[in-house]
Amino acid sequence: MTDRSQLIKLLATRSAKRGQFILASGKQSDFYIDARLTTMSPEGLSLIGAIGLSTLRASGWDVDAVGGLTLGADPISYAISYASSGSNKPIRAFTVRKESKAHGTKKLIEGPLGEGDHAVIIEDVITTGDSALRAIAAVRNANVSVIGVLALVDREEGGRQAIENIGVKVITLTTTAQIRAVIRE
Repeated sequence: MTDRSQLIKLLATRSAKRGQFILASGKQSDFYIDARLTTMSPEGLSLIGAIGLSTLRASGWDVDAVGGLTLGADPISYAISYASSGSNKPIRAFTVRKESKAHGTKKLIEGPLGEGDHAVIIEDVITTGDSALRAIAAVRNANVSVIGVLALVDREEGGRQAIENIGVKVITLTTTAQIRAVIRE
């Protein structure tokens, strides 16, 4: 079984839920993916770090840093950064807050992200694309170039297109269709 197959199976067994749910986008669904049950587990972190890093390297993108809107993007970003630590071009991780801190430095973006960097926005599950779009806007406002979005799961409900409509390429590690197929096996 490949690492990607193992990741899809882990998402299917740990993160996929059937029932009636309201998604972060406000949409209703009978299928929910609580990606954090996978992304915050040791096995998930290990798989996601290695797969995410190899996917970014294969994309040809020149990546300095990865990150996205907290909380969904955080463990994925950290796993990729950690997986890159022994490479000749380590990738830093950052977090985009939902709103600026009211105290201290009052930052919206936390972590080692600097003006002129090339960043990839990380998303756990894309539905409408709104979370990634918010992170893209915040990072661009910090004078950082956004070269793409890497998503763990694409729900295939128009979010990818919304992101690509503003000129940002999207790469996904899996889709809800692939996760559903494992559940049916």
